[in-house]
Amino acid sequence: MSVLDLDAATTAAVERAADALAGHRVAVLTGAGVSTDSGIPDYRGKGAPVRTPMTAQQFLADDTSRRRYWVGSHLGWRTFAAAAPNEGHRALAALEQAGIASGVITQNVDGLHVRAGSRRVVELHGTMRRVSCLHCGQVFDRRDLAVRIERDNPWITVPENVELGPDGDVLPGASDGFVIPDCSVCGGMLKPEVVFFGEYIPLEKFREAEQLVRSSTALLIAGSSLVVNSGIRLLDRARRRRLPVVIVNRGETRGDPRATVKIDAGTSEVLTVLGRELAGR
Repeated sequence: MSVLDLDAATTAAVERAADALAGHRVAVLTGAGVSTDSGIPDYRGKGAPVRTPMTAQQFLADDTSRRRYWVGSHLGWRTFAAAAPNEGHRALAALEQAGIASGVITQNVDGLHVRAGSRRVVELHGTMRRVSCLHCGQVFDRRDLAVRIERDNPWITVPENVELGPDGDVLPGASDGFVIPDCSVCGGMLKPEVVFFGEYIPLEKFREAEQLVRSSTALLIAGSSLVVNSGIRLLDRARRRRLPVVIVNRGETRGDPRATVKIDAGTSEVLTVLGRELAGR
């Protein structure tokens, strides 16, 4: 389905959504479904492969787990980093530039909202762009770290076609002999600046997201099934204030019963059309 041929039911739902959001300052919450059209898969979407992501506890526990993580993460990094913003990302950036959207809160770690031109972006789960030392706090650019990894592990070859995970990971075939990158300042343990499974979102980051919702008069949720509790908590904040809530997602979400309008369709085409509708009012 393209932006030019939305079916009648979706077109009607977009019109209702535009009516609900017109005249409002809109906070936006996005999940993995916004990035699927950029080639980054969703953990829970239809047809998504079954995965068991590494937890923070596993990563911190031993060298074997960290070695397995870093091999898979590096193999997926080049493909992940090469992903480009899609029409949905650009539509949200345009809404902010038009003064309609107050900003984007995202559960994604791909950085595509920033690259699309969104200026106020709250990355709830962190970003794959940076890696930090858990001992001294030194921060490294992921691109620089990738160069180090390939220098220390010259046998590694990045395959042309990889089964990429939502966080830029690949299930590695083997990790024996891999040299785990460490901090070049103090030799400490490095970890990507992302919230692993089993970790809590930093309190200050969630408060930043709450503030964006608090300063807005409507909430648009796109590409999230709202399985992660942080999304439901932000939806609850909006509903307590009786704000209109529009949800755009393929399939059911935990927030559907509380939505003012639910649009069951792809985010790229819907956000493009919805953005044009709102900009024209």
